[in-house]
Amino acid sequence: MLIHRIHLRRLPRFVARLRRSRFARDRRGVSAVEFALIAPIMIGLYFGCVEVSDAVAVDRKVSLTAAALANLSAQVTTITSNDMTNILDASGAIVQPYDASKLKMTITCITIDASKKATVKWSVTRNGTAKSGTVTLPTALAVANTQLVMAEASYAYTPIVGYTITGSINLSDKMYMAPRQTAPNYNGASCT
Repeated sequence: MLIHRIHLRRLPRFVARLRRSRFARDRRGVSAVEFALIAPIMIGLYFGCVEVSDAVAVDRKVSLTAAALANLSAQVTTITSNDMTNILDASGAIVQPYDASKLKMTITCITIDASKKATVKWSVTRNGTAKSGTVTLPTALAVANTQLVMAEASYAYTPIVGYTITGSINLSDKMYMAPRQTAPNYNGASCT
């Protein structure tokens, strides 16, 4: 107990001596400590910004692909198998430099009857699932006795850094377009 009291009496003198020492006045390591505290946050923000901008770029390319599919299909009256391959190839090239094998594209020709029932007349896909039967359209597009070309594009985007957090993200878009002249026929299948 006596030894303990002696050390407690010396403590204020030790602290005072420490404050006056060269060690307490030395500020050379402050910047390194601040950098060590801030660097992980800044690096995380940098990689986060890169990932978000990359995902936005892919999403924009998916939207452009859907628009190109609809536009190229709606401006012709007859589409052969060779033409369809060219349409899918040209539209798929939009997604470059990203991996085109992750891109799913579908072109569907839809007829809307007098009772506004939308029926698939033909559907072609690459890496996806072709449509058949009836489909549900947005109310504004369900105009009696008309035809529509529907183009769908989707891409399985896998973040480089945040993959373990999010996994793959499915980016998709759908575009409807009225035929420019008449509804296109595909390989003899009429859309009327």
